[in-house]
Amino acid sequence: MTNQNENHTLPPKTCTIDRLITLQADIEKVLAGKKTATRRNGRYADVGEVMKLDNQQFVVNRVYSQSLGELTDEDARREGFVNLEEYKQSILSIHPGMPWLPHMRVWVHEFHPIQD
Repeated sequence: MTNQNENHTLPPKTCTIDRLITLQADIEKVLAGKKTATRRNGRYADVGEVMKLDNQQFVVNRVYSQSLGELTDEDARREGFVNLEEYKQSILSIHPGMPWLPHMRVWVHEFHPIQD
């Protein structure tokens, strides 16, 4: 896997962490521990930043760039899906008309819950 821009040379954020996970189905997956990563077309969080979902806190522990062609079934499972094809179909249904281009790059945000 070619994870460019590993945590030490990240460009400026393009959005805020409160917009990182907004779909209710995704929020539920995070709260259930089934989703530990999310991909966006921009960078929404810094490493160490805290995301709050339904009064629970999650810390971003890794942010990196990845091409769609590099995604694996394991990446899809971290997104809360059974496999890559299920993840791909979900993304394409959310973004009608968007092509799935293997060379297209996205920002991966990995996170874990903060235990009290």
